[in-house]
Amino acid sequence: MAVEQRDAVIAERHMQTADTDDEKFDMLDIASHKAKAEILLAHPVNPEAMACMKRVTTARIGVGRAGPRLNTRTLLTLRADHARARDTVMMEVDQAVLDRMGLFSIQTQVHNKAEYLTRPDLGRRLSQEAVRTINERCTPKPEVQIFAADGLSSLAINSNLERILPILTDGLTSSGINLGTPFFVKYGRVATEDMVSEALGAQVVCVLIGERPGLSSAEGMSAYIAYNAWVGMPESRRTVVSNIHKDGFNAVEAGAYIVELIQKMLKIKASGLDQY
Repeated sequence: MAVEQRDAVIAERHMQTADTDDEKFDMLDIASHKAKAEILLAHPVNPEAMACMKRVTTARIGVGRAGPRLNTRTLLTLRADHARARDTVMMEVDQAVLDRMGLFSIQTQVHNKAEYLTRPDLGRRLSQEAVRTINERCTPKPEVQIFAADGLSSLAINSNLERILPILTDGLTSSGINLGTPFFVKYGRVATEDMVSEALGAQVVCVLIGERPGLSSAEGMSAYIAYNAWVGMPESRRTVVSNIHKDGFNAVEAGAYIVELIQKMLKIKASGLDQY
């Protein structure tokens, strides 16, 4: 009986220790916003100022050091963020997001993710089937054509598209602008919008695309907008609104700003550096 009681006590202590370890693990999620907000400097001169700066930036400030090197926690956080960025590049856009937005999909001349990463030129070109599909399903010669593309961060589309696209469509249509049928491009690049513009005869084309993940955010989206775009045009003719994500330019506010930009482009008939 004593042996059984001893075993029971040992088992209970083991479970309590495991629960405690789980709690510690949850608390030390070094990639979380809460963990990154902590000041790792041993003796900051002005703790309040440092805390204020960390609240308004995702930059790695106040992390301290171990001699001439990064301390262990900062190094592990960097590695965790780098792993997340790599995972994000290989992700696919959630089909459920596209279904909720009512977007049909087309694909560039890229066949898979490996080819997408090694052949950016193919990501700028639509397949013949894709051109045929948008000609069949989209409004011809719209004043503004908007579409989304995965780019290098499908997470950006999953996280931001449902918040920004309604702002754009509502803002533009309420202004009396003839808006084309939005859709999604798989394995798309920024210059994909040039072929879209030529195929549909759009005055203004806007692509909402996932940007290359960084170590501070893996879900950044950008909007590249061009007036009278054509294949091979100079990059200087594009207007870009970048850093669209929850810790950067809020998607709702970015959407309202993009509507204003597009209205201006239609008025002056120019985009990018051509506006100046």
